[in-house]
Amino acid sequence: MLEEIISKKYNLLKPFLDEKSKRLFAAAEALSIGKGNISIVSRATGISENTIKKGCTELESGKSLSDDKIRAPGGGRKKIVEKDPTLLSDLEALIEPTSRGDPESPLLWTCKSLRNIAGELQNIGHKVSHTSE
Repeated sequence: MLEEIISKKYNLLKPFLDEKSKRLFAAAEALSIGKGNISIVSRATGISENTIKKGCTELESGKSLSDDKIRAPGGGRKKIVEKDPTLLSDLEALIEPTSRGDPESPLLWTCKSLRNIAGELQNIGHKVSHTSE
């Protein structure tokens, strides 16, 4: 019964919440119900118990992981050029012969498609796709 109530509240609010808000909502629910709190809220919302524990710590201490950011510093996926240091120089070498525009400007054009560029980079050993950022 309690799980159903929490689940219903969470599902109503979920479209309006970001990661931090979801964590804090789940933590507030867990702190308000007492015994078995974290596992009940975890089952009701699908949010991991570790995430709820972090939220409880934030609420109890009154301090957020970060003031205006959703994730802690260093969180998230690393940029592809950080993981593959030769990618940028190889990309520039591929594009340079077909680039258009003012060479002094940071903005250049090329007549190659993203799929063709990605294919050429893959051929020389880079793990990229046309959607890589």
